[in-house]
Amino acid sequence: MPIPEDVTGDEIDKDVRQELQSLPKTLAEDVAKNLVMVARLIDEDPEGAYGYSKVALRLASRVAAVREAAGFAAYATQKYSEALAEFRAARRMTGTVELWPLMADCERGLGRPEKALDMAGAPEVHKLDKAGQVEMRLVAAGARRDMGQLDAAIVTLQSPELASNSVQPWTARLRYAYADALLAAGREREAREWFAKAVEADRDGSTDASDRLAELDGVEFVDALFEDASDEPGEAAGEEAGEEAGSTDASPEDGDKH
Repeated sequence: MPIPEDVTGDEIDKDVRQELQSLPKTLAEDVAKNLVMVARLIDEDPEGAYGYSKVALRLASRVAAVREAAGFAAYATQKYSEALAEFRAARRMTGTVELWPLMADCERGLGRPEKALDMAGAPEVHKLDKAGQVEMRLVAAGARRDMGQLDAAIVTLQSPELASNSVQPWTARLRYAYADALLAAGREREAREWFAKAVEADRDGSTDASDRLAELDGVEFVDALFEDASDEPGEAAGEEAGEEAGSTDASPEDGDKH
């Protein structure tokens, strides 16, 4: 796959670069460039990122960072079986538990929420950092919802992290998930309160909490620019058509409609 000229491979994380040192220099550079493309495209063009990950995987399947990148790309394209296999391979190579919540979420994606809940109660969870534990809680709550256990999903999300007033990288998503679960359970007033709290914490727009809050408040957004572009020119065109009709036998209805 084509690599843009501005991609050198030096953009990758230093830990990944160190992993690639086990490869011949030219091969390491090629793999690094493909990994850069995976990271660059995974949010906006996950299918493109997946394509580059397959190239990197073909070149260096014994490098844990490559297997991990392939897992993320497969996960982003909802290829959960493939993602789970890659995450497992990366975990075997590194011995770390960082990918545990993602592996559990893959089980959800494969229609196995019970397996995801089993993983949420496994000893590996205690080895996760705080962000990982919150992520595991989100996955477990999602699994409960998959099984139709709305009240249990709500209880699963109730935690010191949810109650805390401090804003952490996971705060907006945690509050949003809690609000969404409350709404699904018919607790609209509480849901509105927590969507509002999610908005307060969502500094980078990672959720659509503001839209959900507006929806609960009955607010409808109208694109004024779109209206101006569609209505005003149409009126002007109609007026012009009417003026032209004055010098002919045509009726106003014969003018252009927008």
